[in-house]
Amino acid sequence: MANHKSAEKRIRQTERRTEVNRARVSRIRSFVKKVEGAIQSGDKSAAAEAFKSAQPELMRGVSKGVLHKNTVSRKLSRLSAAIKAL
Repeated sequence: MANHKSAEKRIRQTERRTEVNRARVSRIRSFVKKVEGAIQSGDKSAAAEAFKSAQPELMRGVSKGVLHKNTVSRKLSRLSAAIKAL
């Protein structure tokens, strides 16, 4: 348990940030799953549309610091290649 006021405050802030970040990552995963589902079904236009909506969401994750830039770039590249292959 924290003994200083500042440490207690940091604990409160961390709990709030953790909750927000978990929600953000969960939202990103949902967008990616929509794209992957459309790719699985073989619907190129739906996959492209889902990809367009997922792309800014993934980049927002980078700017908010919940995902690494290279991880997102790799994911987007692989999804794009999968859509082109349809």
